[in-house]
Amino acid sequence: MVISSTSGDRSDHFLDCTFASRFVRNPVPKFRMPESSQPKEAAYQIINDELMLDGTPRLNLASFVTTWMEPECEKIMMASMNKNYVDMDEYPVTTELQNRCVNMIAHLFNAPIGEAETAIGVGTVGSSEAIMLAGLAFKRKWQHRRKLEGKPFDKPNIVTGANVQVCWEKFARYFEVELKEVKLSDGYYVMDPVKAVEMVDENTICVAAILGSTLTGEFEDVKLLNDLLIKKNKETGWETPIHVDAASGGFIAPFLYPDIEWDFRLPLVKSINVSGHKYGLVYAGVGWVVWRSKEDLPDELVFHINYLGSDQPTFTLNFSKACFVNKSYFCYGAGSSQIIAQYYQFIRLGFEGYKNVMENCMVNARALREGLLSTGRFEILSKDIGVPLVAFTLKDSSKHTVFEIADTLRKYGWIVPAYTMPANAEHIAVLRVVVREDFSRSLAERLLSDIDKVLKEIDTLPSRVSMKAAHVSATVDEVVNASEGMVKPAKKSIEEIQKEVATYWKNLVERKRTGAC
Repeated sequence: MVISSTSGDRSDHFLDCTFASRFVRNPVPKFRMPESSQPKEAAYQIINDELMLDGTPRLNLASFVTTWMEPECEKIMMASMNKNYVDMDEYPVTTELQNRCVNMIAHLFNAPIGEAETAIGVGTVGSSEAIMLAGLAFKRKWQHRRKLEGKPFDKPNIVTGANVQVCWEKFARYFEVELKEVKLSDGYYVMDPVKAVEMVDENTICVAAILGSTLTGEFEDVKLLNDLLIKKNKETGWETPIHVDAASGGFIAPFLYPDIEWDFRLPLVKSINVSGHKYGLVYAGVGWVVWRSKEDLPDELVFHINYLGSDQPTFTLNFSKACFVNKSYFCYGAGSSQIIAQYYQFIRLGFEGYKNVMENCMVNARALREGLLSTGRFEILSKDIGVPLVAFTLKDSSKHTVFEIADTLRKYGWIVPAYTMPANAEHIAVLRVVVREDFSRSLAERLLSDIDKVLKEIDTLPSRVSMKAAHVSATVDEVVNASEGMVKPAKKSIEEIQKEVATYWKNLVERKRTGAC
């Protein structure tokens, strides 16, 4: 959720609506509730007119979130929007469908459950909530163990790579857990398992591995992490577990890379989260987290309520709209519509259908990658194995930057993010295109054509980099000649200038934001 804020001149606090004026003669206030009602047609037109200025979802290549579903699924979702299935007595079939989804996901991730057993899992509003719940379970289990050992339990920490999504930072800050980040390096933009295990100590509640880095789509080596942690646990007597953040890659790896061991086949993997609204192919609003066994979820985190007519256990960060699974537990997170849509996709596509969709995404990603390489202007940072996306940077940023390319692509309707890498690799600025199911080959070809136009356009423009570098040299990096009392600009290497320019553009982008994610 974005923190609410307003931008622009607040002196204009009213909306003047041309078409709605047939019904509404007075301007509509922006920041206060109107005193009187208005016709439904007018309300629709007012909102619709403003929404026309939003970007086109299918051209938003920054997002992993699903932007297209079949009309039949949309119809089912619309029919279920008014169900608040926190009330399991009232909506037992919806609850059953959610139970089936969790069990399907648990089996997909090779959870050690028998055919007659029920999986332990939670439906949430997304992977962020799923990670909060999994993190709480790890923290509570660690605290219990420390108490039984008679040791302090007030300084928990969690080890991750610096490439983790911001929700991990939120978990650490909100629930008072120290975040120990493994820094990145040039050419290696995921967590190094060796360095991660070195940072583990007796206060580490878990190590979080990413299956599908947000930055480059790369899979982290969970198998190596598991093997190194087993060795360290044996040497120290600790029981440090692993959580796999498979928000993006959880619905990729089982279909495209079944031989990669990253899931519950590894003994230290105790929980996994995945986003149904990413490559689970459902519209925004559904995520999942599954646990290896019931023992990995402390009972005390489950609350019981009965004011809806029966005893209903709940483990969640919110209440209305619901789900959680085990025959004795239930939790409330994702909405009925999204849960039902997820079930629709599972039975509609099956393993074969998901495999076909993911293979097609990878084919289109490779076509885009090859097209970018053919320009001779870009270096590809994303890997062949991972999430279907293309992360790339300019080979030569001495005159123009990826930020200029991203800004200019907006003219053609494309939303392509430009960003700098995290700690120890901040001087690397990249563009990223996420290839979703609805990003067809024809769209890939059109994007390549528009990128070529953008490159030709910016080549005719004055270099913003050299202008900025000159400004930096003249104003920031001046050195005083003590003997003559003169000011001379310090000489800088090309790499130093590029780092400063990248920092400048990063700060510029930050200032343009209207709220915090």
